[in-house]
Amino acid sequence: MNVKIKLSVEFSVSDSALEDAMAEYDELTVAGLFREIIDKAIACDEIKTRVEEGPSTLEEYDQLASGGSAAPARGV
Repeated sequence: MNVKIKLSVEFSVSDSALEDAMAEYDELTVAGLFREIIDKAIACDEIKTRVEEGPSTLEEYDQLASGGSAAPARGV
């Protein structure tokens, strides 16, 4: 029997930690990073992730850090 689980996670991370994690998992988006982490941890059949607030890419993070505004989050 398959079970669907839906949850919301909020976290804070420093720019260097985010960049290091994305490089380690070879991912370009935060949603992709979390898909990889969850899949490696518990081997799910299907994982959908979505960034609801905050930057989704390092470029968007850099815009926020430099005082600009990031593009709105997109579902993945």
